[in-house]
Amino acid sequence: MGSPRIASLRQLQTFHAVARLGNVTLAADELHLSQSAVSIQIGELEDTFGTKLVTRTGRGVRLTEAGEMLDRYADRMLALWAEAGDEMSAFLGEFSGTLKIGAVTTAEFFLPRLLVTFASENPRVKVKLHVDKRDAIVRSLATQEIDIAVMGQPPHELNVAAAPFAKNPVAFVAAPDHPLMSHKKLTMAVLAESRLLVREPGSGTRATVERLFKEAGLRLRIGSELSGNEAIKQMCAAGFGPAYLSLHTCILEIKAGILAILPMPDNPFLREWFVVRLFARQVPPLALAFERFLCHKGQSEVAKQIPAGWQSARVVKSSPRSRSWPPKARQPRLDAQ
Repeated sequence: MGSPRIASLRQLQTFHAVARLGNVTLAADELHLSQSAVSIQIGELEDTFGTKLVTRTGRGVRLTEAGEMLDRYADRMLALWAEAGDEMSAFLGEFSGTLKIGAVTTAEFFLPRLLVTFASENPRVKVKLHVDKRDAIVRSLATQEIDIAVMGQPPHELNVAAAPFAKNPVAFVAAPDHPLMSHKKLTMAVLAESRLLVREPGSGTRATVERLFKEAGLRLRIGSELSGNEAIKQMCAAGFGPAYLSLHTCILEIKAGILAILPMPDNPFLREWFVVRLFARQVPPLALAFERFLCHKGQSEVAKQIPAGWQSARVVKSSPRSRSWPPKARQPRLDAQ
């Protein structure tokens, strides 16, 4: 073939869009180009390499074998170019690009406000938030679909760097007219006689409540197993049984008298929210900037969303087998206001 002419990044971007969408019209719309401009750039690439890269089909285009090979390189080259742009922006003190972050479902009750604050300070930043149960977020972290994650317990199955950034008030709650609310000496042992409303296996809340009962030497009796916090709140408010919830999820229900905190010693108590990343991976500067934001401002921002009385409960710290970071960031004290 000889020495091919150098293809432009614009041509590679256009070709990659056509390859990804399988359609010239869709690629043109996404890139804000005319269909003829897209076709011309594909033709120029084919002339550059001296081979057909796409073939026309009834519904769009299909990559040839050469096109599939080029698309793999185009994907890597465009990602590297985007990374270079992010690095330069960070060097100049300007953050841009897409923050790819994952969060467990309970965190969706407070994290969006933190993301809005961060984005308002960095207007060129876009956010891609993936919310799912804990097991799914851990998998996304492992496969690098996300750069960082917010969860209540760092994963033991991965080598991660984890930093606590805010308090997570949790409690056993029930409907105000539930018989346990009038119990004069309510303890974990008494609570264990009731059937608890719990999340599905794989959620962080389920793992935590199972650990609490195990540490107390008690058997967890499951009344109903539900797939989300909203379903648990509705069932709990209807009187189906007590539940273990992060109070982030039910602030409004408690204020409205729909749910109430059970009168038990050390209830509610405080756990921690962690920001987590793979230890060995070099994450984008934007993700590092958001991690620093959480470590410096996370507690004060979260504290605005919950009653002050809940922040003075007993602290129960997690003991993750993970490394803490960043070394230069101030870590919030969980026993201080």
